[in-house]
Amino acid sequence: MRGTRKFRHVIETPDPGKWELAGYEASLPISEKSNPITREIDKADPALLVQLLKECDAEIFQEEEGALINYKRLYSESILKTVVDIAKRVQEIIKEPDDGLIVLSGCGNSGRLAMLLANSFNKLLKGLHKKPCYTYIISGGDRSLISPQEGSEDNPLVGAIELEKVCGGKKKVVFIGISCGLSAPFVAGQLDFCMNNLDIFLPVLVGFNPVSMARNDCIEGWHSTFRQVAERMQKLQEIQKAIILNPAVGPEGISGSSRMKGGSATKILLETLFLAAHKADCNVEVTEKCLLEILRTYERAHKVTYSQSKKIASFVKQAATSLQKKGHLYLLGWRTLGIMGIMEAVGCIPQFGADYRDFRGFIAGGYNGMLNKEGDLTALGTEFAISHEDFIKNIVPSLSEMDTVLFIFTVDDELPEIEKLAGLVKEKTSNFQAVSHATAGQCLPNSIKKLFPNIISITWPILFLEYEGNFIQIFQRELSTKWILNTVSTGAHVLKGKIYRNYMVDFKVSNAKLFQRAVSVVQRLTEQSQPRCIETLLQSIYGPEMLTDQIRSLPISKHVEAASVKDKVVPVAIVSMLRSCTVHEAKSRLDAYPSIRAAIDASINAPGRKRGAESSEAAGQNK
Repeated sequence: MRGTRKFRHVIETPDPGKWELAGYEASLPISEKSNPITREIDKADPALLVQLLKECDAEIFQEEEGALINYKRLYSESILKTVVDIAKRVQEIIKEPDDGLIVLSGCGNSGRLAMLLANSFNKLLKGLHKKPCYTYIISGGDRSLISPQEGSEDNPLVGAIELEKVCGGKKKVVFIGISCGLSAPFVAGQLDFCMNNLDIFLPVLVGFNPVSMARNDCIEGWHSTFRQVAERMQKLQEIQKAIILNPAVGPEGISGSSRMKGGSATKILLETLFLAAHKADCNVEVTEKCLLEILRTYERAHKVTYSQSKKIASFVKQAATSLQKKGHLYLLGWRTLGIMGIMEAVGCIPQFGADYRDFRGFIAGGYNGMLNKEGDLTALGTEFAISHEDFIKNIVPSLSEMDTVLFIFTVDDELPEIEKLAGLVKEKTSNFQAVSHATAGQCLPNSIKKLFPNIISITWPILFLEYEGNFIQIFQRELSTKWILNTVSTGAHVLKGKIYRNYMVDFKVSNAKLFQRAVSVVQRLTEQSQPRCIETLLQSIYGPEMLTDQIRSLPISKHVEAASVKDKVVPVAIVSMLRSCTVHEAKSRLDAYPSIRAAIDASINAPGRKRGAESSEAAGQNK
C-alpha cells in the first residue's frame, strides 16, 4: 500500500489496480468492469469482506499513475480546476438567488443523493438567513425515493419536461446531471435541453467514466446516444458553456453497483464543490488548497469508519444470518442518517432481487424528516410507510429472533425516544445493534450502552470551521454511515449467495442499462456468443414456448417491461447455458441448491464442461 504521491493523504490508498492497464476488460466502461480487489469476494468471510470493500472505497482517493492509462482522478489538477470552475458558477446563483436556481438531477440512487444534497444546502443557506436556491429532480418522482422505479430512467423526453417545469421563470440555472456510468437517458435528455437553451442553463455532467466510455447504445424514440450528448458537451466545455466532471474512481466492489463507490464519490465531489462555493460567498477565494482541506475530511471519515472493521464484520454476519433464515433487516434512523438507511434499503431491491419486506428503512418523523417535495406518500401503500410510528404499528408485532434491527443515530438525537424504541424491539428479538455518532467530549449514556448488545460508537473531532464546520461533520457522519450500511447490506447478500465472484447475478432487469448488463454478465460467465446469450435471456424472460420471431424483434423496452415482473431472470439464463438445458430445467436446478451462487458454481464446475469461466481472461471482453 502506498500512502502519498503528490499530495499528503490521511489514508493509505491501494497501489494502482489491474483495471488501469490497457486491455483489461477493454470493451467495458470503468463503472462496469470487475474490480480485481474483490474478484473472489464471494468466498470471503465477514472480516475479509469488510477489508476488501475498505480497499475499494479507498480507491476513490487514489492519485493518477503516470505509467498507466492516464485516467483523471479525484486529485488530478484538471479535476480540481473543474470543481473550482463549477463552484464559481454556483456562487453566482447563491449571491443573486431571486432569478437563479441550482438543480441536481439523477435516477435511482443518484436522484436520492440529489434530494439529500439539495435539502442539506438549502438548510445551510437558511441558517445564514439567505434564500434557498437548490432543488432536485429524481426520475419517477418522489415515489422513487422510497421504491425503485428503474424503468423511469429510460425516457429522455420526460427528463427534459421535468427540468423545464422546475425552472419556470428562472433566468440563470446551473444544472447538475448525475449519471455515474454516463448512461442514463433521463439525464441525457436534460443535458440536451440545457444545451439548446444556453442563454439560461449551464449544463454540468457528473459521472465516473471517460466520455469515450459513455454509453453509446441507441436511446429508443430519441435522436442521440448518451455519448453523443457528452461529446457535444466536451466541445462546449472548450468555450466554457458546459462542464463535465468525471474523475475515475475505479470499478465497484460489486461490478456495476454504482450506489456504492459511485454514490460515495458523488457525495464527496458535490459537497466539496458546494462547500467551496459557500466559502467563496463569504469572500474566501476558492483555491486548490481549500478543496484539499475539505477532501481530507472525507479521507478522515474513511479512516475513522474502517477503524471499526471488526464490529462492522459482526454486523455483516448477523445481517446475513437473518437473510439466510428468511428473516428481515430493519434500519431505524434519525434525521439525515435515517435517509441514509432508507436509501440503502431501496438500493438493495433491484440489485439483489430483494423484496422490499426483506430490507427496510424507517426515519423519525417520516416524511417530515425526509423533506421531499411531494410530502407524505403513505397513501401509496405499506411500502411507503416509513416513520418510526409505522415501524411500531406494522413491524414490531411480527418481529422475531430471525430479524435484525439496526439503530442509526447521533448523541444529539432524541435519546429517550431511542431508549424506548430499543426496549420495544428487545422484547421481540435479541438481534438489535446500533451505530452511534458523537463529537469529541460527548458521551453516550450508560443506560443506552447497556441496552444494546453491540454498538459501533464513532467519535468525531471538533471542527473549528465556523458555521460550515457543523455541516462538514454532518456530511462525514452521513458518509461514514453510508460506508457501514453499504458493507453490511452487500456483505449480507454476498453471504446469502447472491453474488458470483464479484458479479451481481440476481438483479432485476428493469431498464435498458440493466438488460445490457444482464447480457454482459451471462456472456462473461458462460463464454458464449452475444446472440446466443440474448436468445437464452429472452427464453428466461418469456419462456421458450412463447418466444417467437415477433417477440425477438421487439424493442428492448418491451423486453424490460416483461422482465421487470419476473424473478431470477439472469441466474436462470446462466444455468441454462452452462448446463445446456431448458430454462425450465434451469429453474429446477436453481431450486435444488441452497443459493444462487452454489447453483452457478456447480454448473461451471460440472463434469464434462471443457472450460470454466475462470479459464479465460477474454470472457467479458467480447461484448
